[in-house]
Amino acid sequence: MSSLGDLEAAVARAPSAVVAFSGGVDSSLVAAVAARVLNTRALAVTAVSPALAAGELDAARAVADAVGIAHRTITTDELAREGYRRNGPDRCYHCKTELYERLAALASSEGFAVLYSGANVDDLGDWRPGLRAAAEHGVRHPLVEAGFTKADVRRVANDLQVPSADKPAMPCLASRVPYGTEVDPAVLARIDRAEHAVRTLGYREIRVRHLGATSVIELGDDDLARARHAPESMAAIEDAVRAAGFIDARLADSPLRSGSFNRRQLPVMRRSNART
Repeated sequence: MSSLGDLEAAVARAPSAVVAFSGGVDSSLVAAVAARVLNTRALAVTAVSPALAAGELDAARAVADAVGIAHRTITTDELAREGYRRNGPDRCYHCKTELYERLAALASSEGFAVLYSGANVDDLGDWRPGLRAAAEHGVRHPLVEAGFTKADVRRVANDLQVPSADKPAMPCLASRVPYGTEVDPAVLARIDRAEHAVRTLGYREIRVRHLGATSVIELGDDDLARARHAPESMAAIEDAVRAAGFIDARLADSPLRSGSFNRRQLPVMRRSNART
């Protein structure tokens, strides 16, 4: 079982670092340990763009303050990249390329030695084209170096009382759009409004899958069980998503599973790989 000491040793291999910081549990743990090991020689940086869901920046700031790491924001413009807008299976590569180029420029100008990401061992078995962008920019993954799985991350984050230790995964809003459907600011804003509307009803784990004018709403296990318990709650969820701009909305029968949208589209990705 990987330990906090293993992660501290991985982080300490660099004299200073910029942490790509979303505020999710993975990057929060890296930031927390960087603050412990590197102190003022660590900086957490959150990228702000139309793909960042409402409330996520405030949450990231709160985590950074709690773990004691300096925090800054940058603006990224992945939507200016044709490969990102086209939304092929390699969309995340173009997004992360934009991010790491901006972070590398910041690190270089301010004398930070390396870039750290929050990738963990479990990410290596998933479809993660962003890892290719990371490799091209020399980004290091301390959680991977320390052998941390997602379960290890949550366990150690809880031990350190990191505020986001139990936070559900919150990938960028573009992950709700099927490959091949162009990503644009209006689509991302509609998804964001819809998910925010469902959260205001008291639900925690949500994905509103964009299918043109229609949508499928996925809830986590506990949230779905609660919604099913009261038909009027299911109707309220669907109505809230329609009010956010979707012509139709349907609550999925199965609970949300992080990465499931990718797995359903794996044949698309394999065909893409075969052509390159």
